[in-house]
Amino acid sequence: MASERRGRLDGKVAIVTGAATGIGEAIAHTFVREGARVLVCGLVDDPVDDVVAALEKEHGAGVASGFSGDLSDEATAEACVARAVKAFGRLDVLVNNAGVFLFTGEVQDYDTDAFDRTLRMNVRSVFLMTKHAIPHLQKSRGVVLAAGSEAGSIGIGMNAPYGGTKAFIHSFIRGVAHEQAKYGVRANVVAPGPIDTAWTHKESGPMNAKMEKTNVAATPLGRLGTAAEVANVYAFLASDEASYVTGAIYAVDGGITIGKGPVGEEATRAAKRQPDSELALEHTHDGLRNKDYDSAL
Repeated sequence: MASERRGRLDGKVAIVTGAATGIGEAIAHTFVREGARVLVCGLVDDPVDDVVAALEKEHGAGVASGFSGDLSDEATAEACVARAVKAFGRLDVLVNNAGVFLFTGEVQDYDTDAFDRTLRMNVRSVFLMTKHAIPHLQKSRGVVLAAGSEAGSIGIGMNAPYGGTKAFIHSFIRGVAHEQAKYGVRANVVAPGPIDTAWTHKESGPMNAKMEKTNVAATPLGRLGTAAEVANVYAFLASDEASYVTGAIYAVDGGITIGKGPVGEEATRAAKRQPDSELALEHTHDGLRNKDYDSAL
């Protein structure tokens, strides 16, 4: 049955890239719950149709549409933006969430092909989607949001190139915020720390047991964040409540960027408990399914 609830994104249209799994799936669900219509974007092998079906089952027909393709290809990125405008008549929010975490290892052991794919998926796709969305966002005085990372601020050992791509996003989006402000377009970064998705578990990604344990130990709150917790910050920044926020980097990282040593081990049991979520997420840990990833560790 369609939901009657309207929220702070009522009437807005959003493109969410990487929206079929992990944090992106949570963003899509949260945005629709808050009243937005969403173009759910993912790669060809991602469960895009599943997410669209779940959104329409919960909130009614027409709240979501799907788009599958590699957004690091310019023609595909341009077609993605055009699809959103054709389907919903306008564009208010671009969420550059898509990205990859494909390899772990020291620099001398880092696979060059994985490096090239990481640059293409994490950097080129963000540039191209932003480039083609901006003309529409200028018309709506809209918002560009992008997935940074605590690794973009402080680096990350055993996947230094990944941290480098996120540092680019931090700087790029701030530059976009500066130049596009005169058109009324805002641009901000959401920088997650270790989140409970495919990327942070050795069973579903390239991290090993040591990295998995260190992630939690180095986080003052002593736990992984949830995809829903990150999505909540995106919803705020996409809304008119954040009308005076631009060029900002919002850390959603449990304090890992200020952590010193294994501080997470000192967290109480209550602090370590993940909050419950009402979002009907089915693909939180599927972000690397059907994708090539490896480790030299």
